[in-house]
Amino acid sequence: MQGPSEFGIKGDATLKNWDVKDRLKEITVPTLTIGATHDTMDPKHMEWISTEVQQGRFLLCPNGSHLSQFDDQKVFLKG
Repeated sequence: MQGPSEFGIKGDATLKNWDVKDRLKEITVPTLTIGATHDTMDPKHMEWISTEVQQGRFLLCPNGSHLSQFDDQKVFLKG
């Protein structure tokens, strides 16, 4: 459905063109975004998301990848 990664969406044009970044400011609940140094998702983008929501916080897992809850557990669990 999504494609080879978060950056390579294929298939249905509805999903490919779906963008709600301008609505992040509507999220009012405390929100933790997690970035990891070795993930395919850019940690800077995850940090940016935390600044767009109203009660955002960012956690960087420096030894983590896409599964930081396993490969950088100490940092992840403190978050």
